[in-house]
Parts: sequence; C-alpha cells; structure tokens
Amino acid sequence: MLNKKSVDDINVKGKKVLVRCDFNVPLQDGKITDENRLVAALPTIKKLIADGGKVILCSHLGKPKGEAKPELSLAPVAKRMSELLGQEVKFAADPEVVGPNAKAAVQAMKDGDVVLLENTRYRAEETKNGEAFSKELASLCDVFVNDAFGTAHRAHCSNVGVTQFVDTAVVGYLMQKEIDFLGNAVDNPKRPFVAILGGAKVSSKISVINNLLDKVDTLIIGGGMSYTFSKAMGGHIGTSLCEDDYLQYALDMMKKAEEKGVKLLLPVDNRIGDDFSNDCNIQVAKRGEIPDGWEGMDIGPETEKIFCEAVKDAKTVVWNGPMGCFEMPNFAHGTEEVAKALADTDATTIIGGGDSAAAVNILGYGDKMTHISTGGGASLEFLEGKELPGVAAANDK
Repeated sequence: MLNKKSVDDINVKGKKVLVRCDFNVPLQDGKITDENRLVAALPTIKKLIADGGKVILCSHLGKPKGEAKPELSLAPVAKRMSELLGQEVKFAADPEVVGPNAKAAVQAMKDGDVVLLENTRYRAEETKNGEAFSKELASLCDVFVNDAFGTAHRAHCSNVGVTQFVDTAVVGYLMQKEIDFLGNAVDNPKRPFVAILGGAKVSSKISVINNLLDKVDTLIIGGGMSYTFSKAMGGHIGTSLCEDDYLQYALDMMKKAEEKGVKLLLPVDNRIGDDFSNDCNIQVAKRGEIPDGWEGMDIGPETEKIFCEAVKDAKTVVWNGPMGCFEMPNFAHGTEEVAKALADTDATTIIGGGDSAAAVNILGYGDKMTHISTGGGASLEFLEGKELPGVAAANDK
C-alpha cells in the first residue's frame, strides 16, 4: 500500500506553496483546444487558496527542449486559469523560469494569491533533474505539492529534484486519486480482478502482462498484440501486426497463465480488412484463419461476447489499450462493446491513460468509469509494478 501525505495532511496558511501541475494542454494558434487537464487541477488549487496558501503553479508544456519557444509558453494557460478560478493568475514570464519576474511576483504575494511560472522545460536541466534548477524552484517555496501524474514516471527537477530542497512534499488530489485507484487496485484488488490489455505491441506491455499474471483472476488480450499470440499458436494472420521476436514470449505467458490458474482470454475471431483504411472491404475471420493480403483490425463478434461476459461478474477491472483501430468507425466496434460492458458493470473500473482513455471519452462512456488515469506512460509503469519517482518523492504519512 502506498501511503503518501496529501494536501489534506498539511496547513499551508501564509506559506508559499509550489504546485507541480500537468498543464500540458494542446494549443492551436495560441488557443487551448482541450482544457480537461486545467479543470482537473482545480480542486487541489482551490483547496490551497482556501487554506490561505500563496500558490505558485508550475508545469511543462510540449517539448521545447531547453529553449524558450514562444509557441510553447504557458501564458494562455495563465489567462484561462484566471477565468476558471475567478481570480487573477499572475504570469511570471521568465524564459529562465525562476527569474526576476517570478521572484518579484512571489515576493508581492498575499495569502490566497496565485502565480504561474513559465514552462519548466524552457530549462534544459529540467528533464535531466539538474540540481541547480531544482534548488532555484525550491527557493521560491516552503511547501511542494505534486499533482502531475502524467510525469510521475520521470525524475525531473520540477517533480522530483525540488523535493530534496524542501521540508514538506505532498501529493495533490489528482495524484492521490491515481495512487488510490491504480496503485492500490492492482496491489489489493477486490476480486474477481480482470485486466484487459490491448494496443498494438506486445513489446510495450511485456512487464505489464508479466506483473498482472501474478495478480489477476482473468487476463483479456485484444488489439494488435493479440496477433502475435495467434501466430505463436501456429495460426495464419495475413498481413496483421505481429512481432516475430515475441512469439516465444507469447507462448511463455500462456504457460505462466496456466500455471497460475489465471484465465487468459484471446480473440476467437477478428474483423479483418483488405487495406488499412475505414473504407476497405471487411469480413469476419476465425482466429488463425486470416487469408493472405488481409489484416486483423478489430476483435470479432464472438470475441466481443466472450470478453463482455468475462467482465460481468468482476469486482475490479483495469483496462489499458483499445481492442482495434478505434479511430476508424468501422473498426471501433470491439472497443465500444468493451466500453459498454464496463459502463454496465458495478465493478470498480479503471482506465489506464493514453489511447484507452481517449477511446472511452470519444465513445461517450467516460463518465461511467470509476477512474480514468491522466497518464499513459505513468499508468503503464504502475501496472508493471514499478515505483514511480514522482510518487516516491512525496513524504510518507
């Protein structure tokens, strides 16, 4: 069990609080096109304002690679956050992040004021966790709050380095939620515990499959990675995605599932196309019977029934990775059926970020899930059973 101190365990009245947020939002011509991450950050920020803290926000945005790129400035975020909070968020426009503007703004703060620093990745040291920049960030504050799960699997200055130079480092509400659901659901799940893995590659999910086989009652594998398993069993997969280097690994995992008494479910049929496009010819083929020149693009109708049935009586379900090429309407059916099944179950349903989060939201089932993770890479590492530097750096209770 991970037990970290959170914003509820501290008193910030009159203190300067540096909050690492995830404001890595999509921008088009200086306009924010999706503000989900900003809205998600509000509860922690509002709590700190209400408690009379002097709230200094920081985040990265995109990959400026250590240069001050104007198109990746957080200025639009300061403007929008001011509107969302109903009070001014003062923007400290220093290309070096902790510069004269930031220092002056922090100096002038009253309790409950909010300042936003410039993109932390304007500094090349940020991603290398350089000590000097970590110290500069720490020099602004008395308390550090990490609420950016999306970068929790990376040790950077603004989420890990800074904690070495402050006395108090805690997690915000978003991080707390991720730890409660993702971290603890995997370590201490209500059973039956079902995990659904999809996505293109077996190679990116190796440690996840391995770790989950030690914990779950049922493991469901769909998406592009299922064709590697299909071929490993001697099936014919046409031009479907396949990682030939992982055929033996697929067989090893099937054997491990058997030894552990874990039910491993693989597709029994697939929707296949004669071209990688939504308008191709489509047919349904049994597993391992995909003709030459055709490729698997989604799970088939029989598989949908089996997968959805397996979810029905679950008490905890973790889902990472779509069942097919859900970006194409003709091949979104499998992913949609699984999303529907999760929406209908009374289990705790946890969606690991990235594509599965996008799919669930695009298909309109987002509000029916218990928890949708805000971090793709970070959620995968949680599912692998790894310690996340951004989580580990916070003070224990």
